[in-house]
Amino acid sequence: MSHFYPIAEEIGVLGAGAWGTALARHLCNKFGHVRLWAHEPEVVESINQSHENTRFLPGIPLPEALTATADLQAFAQDLTLLVVVVPSHVLRGILESLASFLKPGTPILCATKGIEFGSLMTMSELIESVLGKWAHEKTCALSGPSFALDVARGLATSVSLAGYDPALCVALQHLVSNESFRAYTTHDVLGVELGGSLKNVIAIAAGACAGLDIGDNSMAAIVTRGLAEMTRLCVTLGGEALTMSGLSGLGDLVLTCYGDLSRNRDLGFRLGRGESFENIQKTRVTVAEGVKTAQSAYALAKKYDVDMPIVTCVYQGLYEGKTPEAVVQELMARELKHELEFPMKNS
Repeated sequence: MSHFYPIAEEIGVLGAGAWGTALARHLCNKFGHVRLWAHEPEVVESINQSHENTRFLPGIPLPEALTATADLQAFAQDLTLLVVVVPSHVLRGILESLASFLKPGTPILCATKGIEFGSLMTMSELIESVLGKWAHEKTCALSGPSFALDVARGLATSVSLAGYDPALCVALQHLVSNESFRAYTTHDVLGVELGGSLKNVIAIAAGACAGLDIGDNSMAAIVTRGLAEMTRLCVTLGGEALTMSGLSGLGDLVLTCYGDLSRNRDLGFRLGRGESFENIQKTRVTVAEGVKTAQSAYALAKKYDVDMPIVTCVYQGLYEGKTPEAVVQELMARELKHELEFPMKNS
């Protein structure tokens, strides 16, 4: 084992959804063994007995050395690296249950995308608030255009990896990277986390445009103007504008707005086709993170007085009953403005 990988001795992936399972499979294939925590007993049984996550990642064979458990204490035993991949809205509760079993100082790689509603914390901020100040330097964020199925199939993928400790960031870069998975490092943790979160909201709007069948021009406008909104909020909160042009910003935005595997795009598409939000939610097995993030992004825009019309319209469509047709009419009727009307500090 290379000197880069002392933290790879006992890797635990917290969350056995499609993304968590894909990352666990990727790391297990590279290092020989990984443990995976799953909330659902049937998922634990499927992984341990059939070596497949039949609920969240069906059809993808998993290594026998990838083992699953629903016991947080057993999961946390002697961990040298914690990989966090549970949905953002349940992360706080799960971490609070895990905290007493986790050794302080354990490196953390956070691949969860979202902004906690209420506190308006990013995931790294949430982790620090639960685990303590030590988690600030020990947490890195991984984000970028990375559909779980493509990663699980070993298809070429590139992501951003951000951290406050450069040495840990580089160590994790080497740990996750191989011939099919490439990580680029950055110090802009806030920008990387905001990009990975906000793009899900914009993708709901892009999906609605596709569902309404109003043309490719509208889709391109949503992506471009959505990126402008993401950049405005990022810079206002202290992130860097250039991060929004990178893998965790534009890269993930394009994938999520156009990719057929995008849960957020699919949600928007079905809304555009006339289905009710309530009915769509009842028929979904997996989480569309943009649903929760729309609330948080809307709250951040109001709190910091940032102009985010697409985010606002998505929020109103999901939570106030505004129709996709009305959203399009409202966006097109807005006051005419200069295209680059947003702050560019820190760029």
